[in-house]
Amino acid sequence: MVDGRRLKPREVVAEFAMHLNDELDLMREASNASQLRRKLRRLHPLMIPEIYWDYCSASVMVMQRISGIPISHVERAARSRVDIPRLARAGVEIFFTQVFRDGFFHADMHPGNIFVSTDIDLRGKYVAVDFGIMGTLTDVDKNYLAQNFLAFFQRDYKRVATGAPRSGLGAAGHARGRVRERHPRRGANLCSTGR
Repeated sequence: MVDGRRLKPREVVAEFAMHLNDELDLMREASNASQLRRKLRRLHPLMIPEIYWDYCSASVMVMQRISGIPISHVERAARSRVDIPRLARAGVEIFFTQVFRDGFFHADMHPGNIFVSTDIDLRGKYVAVDFGIMGTLTDVDKNYLAQNFLAFFQRDYKRVATGAPRSGLGAAGHARGRVRERHPRRGANLCSTGR
């Protein structure tokens, strides 16, 4: 019983309940995808599928078909003549552009949502899917992250550790209102990629 309380199951369930409806409104996800595509349209190493609005609703999202290799399948990508070092550099560029230039970023970038394109005209580009969870950053947030990266690259781990409380991050690393989930309309998650 004590272990159960320590895991805070009521808080966990409440957190899921708070976000579940948002995660299931595909019009919101389509809006997120379109906004990210618009912001990153000139960023060569990343492709965001086009949304076909005429066929979308709160429960259906239709987007451009993609062909790709999951980002976690590095050997398969290399066998498909993808330049892996170039891909790694492109990933850093994509991350820094989303975070520091736009302050609007894909906040669910796990290997199931990021592919390397195998289409002939897009070979070697990243392709992102699943735009249900997007984050936004203020200028204060961006400055904190920049200072944190500098400290990390300089191996000043004490500065990294002591910077979190000043930034509004709690001991568990959860943001207190600084990184917010984007709600252009209500809802989101899951995209029509045949997963």
